Amino acid sequence: MILYLHGFRSSPQSVKARALAAHMAAKGLADAFRCPQLPVAPAEAMAMLRTEVARLAEHTGRLPTVVGSSLGGFYATRLAEELGVRAVAANPVVHPSRGLSAYVGRLTNLYTGEPFEWTPEHVAQLRALERDRLEHPERIWLMVELGDELLDHRQTIAFYQGAKQTVLEGGDHSFTRWNDYLDEILVWAGLMPAGKAEKD
Repeated sequence: MILYLHGFRSSPQSVKARALAAHMAAKGLADAFRCPQLPVAPAEAMAMLRTEVARLAEHTGRLPTVVGSSLGGFYATRLAEELGVRAVAANPVVHPSRGLSAYVGRLTNLYTGEPFEWTPEHVAQLRALERDRLEHPERIWLMVELGDELLDHRQTIAFYQGAKQTVLEGGDHSFTRWNDYLDEILVWAGLMPAGKAEKD
């Protein structure tokens, strides 16, 4: 089972979420994909995700793999640390409270157009979730494009030391080569034998 986590101001209609869902459906794995709309409040999002991981584990008999991009990658990392799930973090934010403090105010979801309020309390909730180092990097696969215009890839790579890392030249914050790694993500999640995935 894969639990996909979208980024800030995003939704299950994000390009990467839809690409992974379509890829899995084409391989007969549609029922193994889940992508909820995350609550705006980070504390609520994490509470919902902890419950969802437990529900999926009870339903399938094994922990899901959590895949996230940007802020979703941050949440995926926290779940890997707390709950022992395997995670994929694509261009994740390491300390989201720092960058997202500049967005306090009224915003809109980039896919649905729905307005929402991003508050100092939300920033404080992110800060409470942040850590200075990883305790279990072996559970995480970091995917980074060095052309990410929003994040400092040096900080990201250093923070995820000890994790599996795929570091690519060029690209941008959207992780432009996402579709090249969909089979590898399924292997990481235990949904496909390694021999069937294309080599990097």
